[in-house]
Amino acid sequence: MHPLIATLPGFVKFFAQGGFFMFVLLVLSVFSLAVILQRARVIKMDRALPPEVINALRAYKGGGTESLQRVLREEPSPLSLILENVIQHRDWPRAEILEAVQTRARHEISRLESGLVFLEITTGISPLLGLLGTLSGLVGIFGNIGNHGDPQLVANGISEALNCTIVGLAVAVPNLVAYNYFTRRVEVVAIEFESLTTDLMTKFSLNR
Repeated sequence: MHPLIATLPGFVKFFAQGGFFMFVLLVLSVFSLAVILQRARVIKMDRALPPEVINALRAYKGGGTESLQRVLREEPSPLSLILENVIQHRDWPRAEILEAVQTRARHEISRLESGLVFLEITTGISPLLGLLGTLSGLVGIFGNIGNHGDPQLVANGISEALNCTIVGLAVAVPNLVAYNYFTRRVEVVAIEFESLTTDLMTKFSLNR
């Protein structure tokens, strides 16, 4: 162990012993946390699917759309934008309305999924980076066995090298949980988009 590292506090020493790969894992963990917090704020059910908009849609019986559009403007959300798209094209043939709405819905879903690919990539590479850090440390340890034949020093070195693997798994596990959770939430939102837009299109068709 480097003499400078030995003087560091225990928590800092744990990461300092991991070397370059530990630093990369720490950077990934910071960015991952930022993405998780940002997606948690954006992919909220009441943010993507405001109850006020849903209630206004269910109360709408056809005819003029002024009251419904007023609610959509007052409650900006992905659902509001999609429903506004339906209203703007309500005089088109149903097939063309459906195509326009699907294009808008895909755009909104893509915005909701923004950043999730980073969590997916981080989940896959973090354990590998941890393993690389461990193997790099082990190579250095075994290369110096001839100079430091003390078994205790070797054991301590192996223990320090394994820190990278621990951190790699510690970064990957919450990212995997968050990725699956957000992906499932986006799927639920997409199903609700389809159901609610179909409901509005049906009401327009019945009142033609």
